[in-house]
Amino acid sequence: MNVLDAIAHTLKREGIEYLCTFPTTHIIESAAELGIRPIICRQERVGVGMADGYARVKNGNPPGVFAMQYGPGAENAYAGVATAFSDAVPMLLLPLGHPRGRDGVYPHFSSVRSYESVTKSVERIQAASDATNVMRRAFARVKMGRPGPVMVEIPSDIGNEEIDDSIVENYRPVKTTVAGANAQAVAEAAEALMKAKNPVIYAGQGVLYAGATDELVQLAEALQIPVTTTMAGKSAFPEKHPLSLGSSSGVMNAAAFDFLSKADLIFAIGSSLTLHGMTTPLPQDKTYIHATNDSIDLSKNYDVDYPILGDAKLVLAQFSEACADLTGSTPRDADGTVTAEIASAREKWLADWTAKLTSGQTPMTPYRVIWEFMNAIDPNEAIVTHDSGSPRDQLMPFYQAGGPRTYIGWGKSHGLGTGLGLNMGAKLADPDKFCVNFMGDAAFGMTGLDFETAARSGIPTLTIVLNNSTMAIETSSMARSHELYNTRDLQGNYADMAIAMGGWAERVEDPADAGAAILRAKEATENGEAALLEFITSEEAEFSHRRPFA
Repeated sequence: MNVLDAIAHTLKREGIEYLCTFPTTHIIESAAELGIRPIICRQERVGVGMADGYARVKNGNPPGVFAMQYGPGAENAYAGVATAFSDAVPMLLLPLGHPRGRDGVYPHFSSVRSYESVTKSVERIQAASDATNVMRRAFARVKMGRPGPVMVEIPSDIGNEEIDDSIVENYRPVKTTVAGANAQAVAEAAEALMKAKNPVIYAGQGVLYAGATDELVQLAEALQIPVTTTMAGKSAFPEKHPLSLGSSSGVMNAAAFDFLSKADLIFAIGSSLTLHGMTTPLPQDKTYIHATNDSIDLSKNYDVDYPILGDAKLVLAQFSEACADLTGSTPRDADGTVTAEIASAREKWLADWTAKLTSGQTPMTPYRVIWEFMNAIDPNEAIVTHDSGSPRDQLMPFYQAGGPRTYIGWGKSHGLGTGLGLNMGAKLADPDKFCVNFMGDAAFGMTGLDFETAARSGIPTLTIVLNNSTMAIETSSMARSHELYNTRDLQGNYADMAIAMGGWAERVEDPADAGAAILRAKEATENGEAALLEFITSEEAEFSHRRPFA
């Protein structure tokens, strides 16, 4: 068989079901012959987003895969890969490369050179006989250690070269392995955790990738410690649990803000503790336990008193065992003070927002849309994601995710429109879930034509467009230019566009119809239709707790 066929065989043996892609690359034909379904996007960034969303929901088992042509295809995919890299998403990228001898010659785009800074590793197949070895190394890198995109470039002149069938037949799927932490380090950290008066667990997406939600719940319940999650870790801890503080990023509810403010110890597990534009920096005057699977994150932005290196699932089990030895016979917080304080803080905060959440004004506030969605949909039966900008900051503090991977949080390196591809990938990964992305009209303008991909490919997702006909989040930064030239204004009827692209859609202007419209859209997806709801909303400039900690 030829090299492209051989690569397709390795994909099949590694459990790959879908190849997200945009032509021209002949790996599409080779994959289809083996029953790997190609999903053809309208632009490469969205295709990468589909592979990204698939990988997140599957926890990288198997990873998402995206293939593209050399030159323009690889160039257009770059922004999507940068997002996946910043959020540590396990995915495999298969660009064609220029023929050998032409690669690296100006002005030809080199994937190997250009993607080095936004991938975990990049390798070029140099000889046909080495193709399966390169693929084995790629899957080993994508499956183990800190997650991230891995790239294999296939020079176009190698793709059709013959390879001995026996080499492919001998290919075996890569087995994964993880490691626990140093026992003494865990024991010392556990003692500090038990002595803390007001500890908080700060859980990141490493908990999700490790499949460690049960272990996190067990430790939190045993010690009665409140848990907040990062943006990327949202849903790692069920947010309707009495000990949940919800997510904490640049926006958060009052319970998360208050408990993080008064904490004397923060136990960060499965988080890189990276400072970026979507976070509120945590206070430095705390004791920090930081458990991660990559040493590059330790003591990066915070002074860490107890560094722990290991897989989140194993580390949490180690902590449960170590803390059990220190607990004694009396349960911590046996009178339920902590859970009562969490409930009180959240109820007071919600009361302050009730008028906006339930407002009957027109155009409706986006918070009314979010409120109606929360009351209509079971979070355990859905997978929800936000887009960049206002939809993310409006949704995250209020929406309470269900179990693991019922929410996809993202945004360290964030391109408008990313949520559309993530949502389609999520639906491919978990067809029984109601998969919904919230996006603004500016975000729809970036990637909206790929709604047709969902309609054409039979991927019944719901896209909620919050259309305020402006870039509201830029109000202060573009005040003068808008006054002179209306630079923030946008326009469009996105429901009509969705219908024209083969989907089900409604435009909703009456806030009293918001909840019923969401249920009608859900029914459309259950009938196999890609759905879009366009809500005509107000310019909303108020967000929850964007201020820094004292």
